[in-house]
Amino acid sequence: MKMKRASGENYTRVKNLVTRQHLHTICTSGNCPNIGECWNSGTATFMILGNICTRHCKFCSVPTGKPLPVDWTEPDRLAESVKTMGVKHCVITSVDRDDLPDLGAGLWTAAIRRVKELNPGTTMEVLIPDFQGRPELVQQIIAAGPEVISHNLETVERLSSQIRSRAKYRTSLDVLGIITRSGITAKSGIMLGLGETTEEVYTVMDDLLSVGVKVMTIGQYLRPTQEHMPVVAYIEPEQFEAYHRVGIAKGFVVVESSPLVRSSYHAEKHIV
Repeated sequence: MKMKRASGENYTRVKNLVTRQHLHTICTSGNCPNIGECWNSGTATFMILGNICTRHCKFCSVPTGKPLPVDWTEPDRLAESVKTMGVKHCVITSVDRDDLPDLGAGLWTAAIRRVKELNPGTTMEVLIPDFQGRPELVQQIIAAGPEVISHNLETVERLSSQIRSRAKYRTSLDVLGIITRSGITAKSGIMLGLGETTEEVYTVMDDLLSVGVKVMTIGQYLRPTQEHMPVVAYIEPEQFEAYHRVGIAKGFVVVESSPLVRSSYHAEKHIV
């Protein structure tokens, strides 16, 4: 697996803008291997609600601990940055905020609406946490009107409890079902190389399709540090291609499947 070194004029412009506006991106916090490609094309996945997560998932490099108070000026700064960058398709994610009574749904809603107000021609994908499966909080995100709502299963059901902190496979499926029943495009993704079997991946596909999900991403898990879950296997590109073919045959409209795919990779193509 090879990726271009993160550099270039547009990369520097995006980096400086994110720093100047005191924003966070999953591109940096998550050590995304595609940061050079995406930032040079003028896109970034913004991360709201701070840079400290209340959960400690064994695959994720985002810092965990006690988060800072919610910054209610963040939606304005985010919307202004999207406008300055001239983003045509905006992707937003967040840390988990289990410390908040509404788990962060209020700021999520404010951010989506403010970005849309200031950027009426911009479409949007939001990659949300599970909100502990609370339907009323998921409905708040739906009501704000993003074009795509994504929530990742991350791995097969057997391995979910080993790598995800507090999140549950079936709860995530319930959240995705709420989204699809609203009529908004739902999307989910998994990582490979954690010890899953081919049949378990096919079961994930079937589970996602059963709740109405039509867009799926599949990528190789890369260990962020020695403290995180070790890689069990590096999956051959041919297997990723096979998963793509099977996924489309099963009924997905879009399947992004290759080693360096991450959940927001080519997100602008996922409005279906």
